[in-house]
Amino acid sequence: MKRFASSLLGLLIVVCLLIASERRAWGYVDPGSGLLALQGVASFVGTVAYYFRRRIRALFTRKPLIGDSGYVAEPAQEPHKAP
Repeated sequence: MKRFASSLLGLLIVVCLLIASERRAWGYVDPGSGLLALQGVASFVGTVAYYFRRRIRALFTRKPLIGDSGYVAEPAQEPHKAP
């Protein structure tokens, strides 16, 4: 754990030094590249949501539990009788 913390601190120092020593860049960024990055992020989120769809669905649905035996079975519905 100590090694991880010192590695993380070293990485933070390097990132801070890179930010502090910025130079003026005379470059051109295509306006469509931002949309391409946004599309990549959206497709990644969609892929993760599809992969974990059962766990995500389980977060929003709730079934009552009975002890350690598992889920309660749904009660059988009475057949509908016409008057």
